[in-house]
Amino acid sequence: MDNKSSNNDEISLKELIQKLKIWNQYLFSKWKVILLAGIAGAALGLAYSYIKKPIYTATLSFALEDEKGGGIGGALGLASSFGLDLGGSGGGVFSGANLTELFKSRVMVEKTLLSPVEYNGKVISLAEMYIQNNEWRESWNKNSKFSKIEFLPNANRKYFTRAQDSILGKLYEGLSKSGLSVGQKDKKIAIINIDVSSTNELFAKYFCETLAKEVGQFYIETKSKKARLNMAILERQVDSIRGELNGAITGVAIANDNTFNLNPALNVRRAPSAKRQVDVQANTAILTELVKQTELAKVTLRKETPLIQVIDKPILPLAKERLGKAKGILIGGILAAILVTVFLVFRKLFKVLIKE
Repeated sequence: MDNKSSNNDEISLKELIQKLKIWNQYLFSKWKVILLAGIAGAALGLAYSYIKKPIYTATLSFALEDEKGGGIGGALGLASSFGLDLGGSGGGVFSGANLTELFKSRVMVEKTLLSPVEYNGKVISLAEMYIQNNEWRESWNKNSKFSKIEFLPNANRKYFTRAQDSILGKLYEGLSKSGLSVGQKDKKIAIINIDVSSTNELFAKYFCETLAKEVGQFYIETKSKKARLNMAILERQVDSIRGELNGAITGVAIANDNTFNLNPALNVRRAPSAKRQVDVQANTAILTELVKQTELAKVTLRKETPLIQVIDKPILPLAKERLGKAKGILIGGILAAILVTVFLVFRKLFKVLIKE
């Protein structure tokens, strides 16, 4: 039984080797076809290397310093005892990895696309620059629906038409899929890198810098929003109490003038002056406390305002990646040869199956 099995194995192995030889001979007989295909592929690869535009990559890196706590817990507790909320955790939703996702959000990308830049002596939006670079207007001019569409710098997004929304969506989709990358090169290093790739060197640079600026402003405003609101309330209260105090001081002076050389027996005439004096003392105490709380709010606002420090900005000329001539010839030739070989093998198999 074992001998028969080993014999069958030997026969199968011999048949396999014979079939490989037959296939090898068949492909070798077609070497001219494969060679011609390789030459044609190499020529196409060379042509593609000339046609293919280089990809420019703009890189911006920054570090985020977000100061928390730091010994003002007691002061915040004192402020809360007076019914004042001075923040302490505003905008925490954008901390950590969420910040990198904020860079890739549609609202930030669209806001960046509508920002103004100077290009060819004109001030246009980055969206318009993208459209010109991709030569979309040539096809739009044939369609009355799109021929008059413009994306003006700092345009109000809520007044856009459905067609404009659709175009901005296409711009966002194209950038988010292959043109924009945000992240940390190393999790141990708290430096975030923004990479923007484009066939237009200036667009990559402008978009990278403007995106960092827009997200930085939005992030700072969001993180410090609660502290800024509370400080504004305190400042209004200080102004109001200061006005009341000034009025009370003036009232004391008027009342004293009215009781000058007054008969000591007529004490009831001195009552308005005494009341005004109480108002002065009360308003002075309230104003003193409000001034303290206002100064505390300023400290809190500084604590809650993160520092975004740009480390490296994209500098022209940008790093570019392009398909070299030699690489185009090699890749084109190899791919064409492989495709023709596969085609010949399948055609041979198809003929064998038909005969059977």
